[in-house]
Amino acid sequence: MRELQGRLEETERRAAALEAELRRSRDRDTLTGLVVRNGFFRRLEPETERAKRHGSPLSVAVMDVDGLRAINAHHGRDVGDRVLVEIASVLARETNSTDRVARSGPDEFAVMMPGTDCAAAAQGLERILLELEQVRVGALESVTISVGVAQWERPQSADQLFDRAVGRVEVARSLGGGRIQSTDPDDRTDPIDGRHDVVAALSEALLERDRYTGEHSESVVKLVESVARGLALSVTEVNTVKAAALLHDIGKVAIPDHILNKPGPLDADEWEIMREHPVIGERILRAIPGMGGIARILRHEHERFDGSGYPDGLAGQDIPIGARIILACDAYHAMTSDRPYREAMAHATAVRELAAGAGSQFDPEVTEILIGCLYGRGATRAA
Repeated sequence: MRELQGRLEETERRAAALEAELRRSRDRDTLTGLVVRNGFFRRLEPETERAKRHGSPLSVAVMDVDGLRAINAHHGRDVGDRVLVEIASVLARETNSTDRVARSGPDEFAVMMPGTDCAAAAQGLERILLELEQVRVGALESVTISVGVAQWERPQSADQLFDRAVGRVEVARSLGGGRIQSTDPDDRTDPIDGRHDVVAALSEALLERDRYTGEHSESVVKLVESVARGLALSVTEVNTVKAAALLHDIGKVAIPDHILNKPGPLDADEWEIMREHPVIGERILRAIPGMGGIARILRHEHERFDGSGYPDGLAGQDIPIGARIILACDAYHAMTSDRPYREAMAHATAVRELAAGAGSQFDPEVTEILIGCLYGRGATRAA
């Protein structure tokens, strides 16, 4: 009887352990290992009560992965899953030990931040946005999220606090994604500008600094858009590459006038200075949340397909596709434009130069699409 009693007690202990494990597994997302929505709310509700009793700040951030459905469709579900894992990893690494991170939906994450007010929460989340913009998953060269942040106020419940953060996500997304919205939708006293506004402002600054460079960038954008669409890039990727094309020379704002406006060819020392402009352009854009994907393209717009370019000597598919597109389109426009020290090449000559550089300077596939676009454009004009 004692032996049977012992076995019964052991069986009961195992059953209790299995039940506890089952409860834990129901509270955890199998892909990311994060707490799921129900588990998040079981922790948020007592934190809300604690904030109510002690008057301590409590903030909640809700974040949506921008374009996850398009990522799954264009790059495959495996890439989409890896994106979610990367985001979970960054959130777990970059939040405080007292914070609670959850996967609250298929393309949604949530962070509970006890003892943190809205302003401090938004500041910390900006670092996370910048970190995510440098994530590369397969052919996907940047990850952005739209974030809404809300701080608990009397007499809000946990549900109301969460819903208020969700409402701000919609505002952040409406501004173009890759943004944090920490003010009420109806209170725009401290809005986060959309990426479009940032691009437009920087483009205008470039035009004022050097009219040829600014107008040249605007012309390159049209070619870049045609090639990006010809390569079947997603709408989001096309828009990112277009923005990068418009700003691809922004680093030249730091180049001295006597070099930038020199009427003849540059000497070796001047070229060394001029070659810094992609890195300068990257630094300018890295300082702006939401611009990480564009910054990465700018840094590598002078990399050559054979690895002999600058600043990092990247080769082939390691070069961001946006940079490969801009390099070829930029080269064609430069060859067919008058400069103080040489006349413009004829269209046919420039096309032959592009074809000759395919596989060495230029991506062969990009070159093929570009030449097709150029001939198509010529045929349309002739008609």
